[in-house]
Amino acid sequence: MSPRRSLALLGVLALLVAGCDAVRGEDEGSPEPVRPAWRESTLPVPPGPAGRLLVRDAAACGGRWYVAGGVGDATGETRPAAWSSVDGATWTPLSLHPRTYYGQRHVFYSAACRDGRVALLGAKRGGAHANPRTSSWRQLPDGSLDEVIAPFDLFGGPYAVDVARMAAGGRGWLITGNRTSGAAVWVSPDSSRFTLVERGPGLASDAVGETWNFDAVETGAGWLSVGGIVPAGRVDRDPLAWVSRDGVAWRRVPVPGGPEYDELQRVVVLDGRPVAVGLRGRAFGTWRADGDPGGAWRATGGFGRPRVDGIPGVRGLTVAGATLWAATVDGFAHAVWRSVDGGGSWQAVALPGPAPAGAQQAVALAGAGDDLLLLVDTGQGSKVFLAHLTD
Repeated sequence: MSPRRSLALLGVLALLVAGCDAVRGEDEGSPEPVRPAWRESTLPVPPGPAGRLLVRDAAACGGRWYVAGGVGDATGETRPAAWSSVDGATWTPLSLHPRTYYGQRHVFYSAACRDGRVALLGAKRGGAHANPRTSSWRQLPDGSLDEVIAPFDLFGGPYAVDVARMAAGGRGWLITGNRTSGAAVWVSPDSSRFTLVERGPGLASDAVGETWNFDAVETGAGWLSVGGIVPAGRVDRDPLAWVSRDGVAWRRVPVPGGPEYDELQRVVVLDGRPVAVGLRGRAFGTWRADGDPGGAWRATGGFGRPRVDGIPGVRGLTVAGATLWAATVDGFAHAVWRSVDGGGSWQAVALPGPAPAGAQQAVALAGAGDDLLLLVDTGQGSKVFLAHLTD
């Protein structure tokens, strides 16, 4: 090896050692993580073929918790499953009425509820191109879940991209997602039938840029949806929000971004004000609307260590104990964070066990009053934990 190459190698090694020391120093100086008093509960295996429980999302309303997911076996076969509980400790499987071939094989991945009634999204990949075969499910008066029969192109078809999240509020139900034309939504007054809103002015992509829709929440003024836009002539995404009174006509709301890739991935309402969390470069950030969600937004606290490897994402955002709780993934492991100042600063939360990242792993959060529900699927098994935040 030439002297020049030797010196270069020594220089690289010195930088790596310095980088490792910096990381160790940052870890040593990090605040002690929040340690909720997690209490584990057991989900009973629903009737049917044996398999591993899959937990993917949770919701709470009307004094009841709901957990949504499925059951999977070693061959990749799956079936839908959901549970309910009044105390977060004892769970009961819900009866299901799948109506289609793929509905019998669904895994529920998004849940929302209002007035004590839950609705869900389920999907299973299939067909010649292995695209997700998605349906919505509604809860019947007897408490069971019924798959809603819908035209193939409502959620699928040649213009399908993804069906992301279910939201609920006093105005009804709203699903966020995307079509080849850009951001889209599906609306329903009662979760029994959804109407697709695509190519809508302001919502869909146009000459200004390509839009993408992640999540939504109801506010006092109507629906608020969040995502991002890739401005024309650029390759990185900027954060963007939309507001609508009826879920049909939408207006864009600018959200401040930076020179890196930024987008809003989850949104909630805290103390009457919307708070969104999403990507800020290779880590995470918070944005707030300090008044009307259709007015001015501002960027607030950032959190998480930036990574150059792995794909980061926000997996959950909820309010419990008048506090924000966020679940994230950095491509290698899931993490949970807490903010007591509306997203201005964040503190890591100690998890009750490992939460690895991967295609078969998941973490989800739901809050109700002073209680926080945590779902963890390690890929080997699924667990449910409840923390009463005043303990």
